[in-house]
Amino acid sequence: MEYRKMGRTGLKVSAFCLGTMMLGKQVDEPESIRIIQKAVDEGINFIDTADMYANTVTEQIIGKAIKGMRDSLVLASKAGHIRKLGAKYGEQVVAGPIDLARPRAFKPWPGGEGIGPNDMGLSRKHMMQSVEGSLKRLGTDYLDIFYAHMPDYDTPLDETLRAMDDLVRQGKVRYLGCSNFRAFQLCKALWLSDKHNLARWDIIQPPFNLLARDIEYELLPLCLEEGVGIASFSPMAAGFLSGKYEKGKEPIEGHRFAMGKQGFVYQQKFWNDRDFDAVGKLGKIAQDNGYSLSQFALAWILNKKGITSIVSGATSVEQLLENMKAVGVRLSQEALDACDAVWDDLHPPRLFYGR
Repeated sequence: MEYRKMGRTGLKVSAFCLGTMMLGKQVDEPESIRIIQKAVDEGINFIDTADMYANTVTEQIIGKAIKGMRDSLVLASKAGHIRKLGAKYGEQVVAGPIDLARPRAFKPWPGGEGIGPNDMGLSRKHMMQSVEGSLKRLGTDYLDIFYAHMPDYDTPLDETLRAMDDLVRQGKVRYLGCSNFRAFQLCKALWLSDKHNLARWDIIQPPFNLLARDIEYELLPLCLEEGVGIASFSPMAAGFLSGKYEKGKEPIEGHRFAMGKQGFVYQQKFWNDRDFDAVGKLGKIAQDNGYSLSQFALAWILNKKGITSIVSGATSVEQLLENMKAVGVRLSQEALDACDAVWDDLHPPRLFYGR
């Protein structure tokens, strides 16, 4: 396993971060525990979760799996994602665009009838409650990394930052970060933290893969300049970059693109002729370089300057081990240039101001 410094901090994390969004949902508890423990056995020390994954079940499973080895791990969780209100609270109204990291708004995740208006977002009340709940479920007294899961346009950013700073000072959190924030939002947060002498966001989680490279325009340069680590999620475009889906055929049952409403959301992003054609071209590049498309897609991200870790999930131990082979792979400049050509076909180069 390869270990990298998280941005400008002294924290070292494995280049492969185990993502757990599907554990307790698509993957049952016994297999989830096997995956987590095998990941640790193979040298992964970075585990990522969130308070709302599988409606809190994921964190409970992780707590069971890491019992007795918690201090050797870098454990990250998130709070603030929009959730579906219980029926008694009436219609859900959220200010502003929900997620500026993508062209479409996030859909509220189901949370049960007990979910009220303060059981989401980045208010001081919710951030404090969320950490306490995560610590209890995970069976620990601290989080190594605590992320603001997504922008909250109902809450002033300084309120969120002061609450997160308090959690660091209380010893319940070691490092802070954000997920799904755009470059200008991260920049504003860094400025506020500097201005008010608050613990700053030292890592960000954006979507990044061979079919979604938009962070290269603004966010990636900002992180390089300011020493912010990047743990990119959706490195396989929700499995689309595995090459297992075929144009003109229905999504494979039991896989991400066939999972009801969530599958429909993923289909809107990638299920089109242009992306299918791009996957075909990328598959040929991977084959010519001696790798499976999955390994190649993951290795491509790790070859990018500024990337700390890839957040990658697995639905079986076998899939985990196969994907981990991407760590340490060094791709040739020719292969990287070929990937750039595919991206340019998908998204023709932009004309930027200042050029």
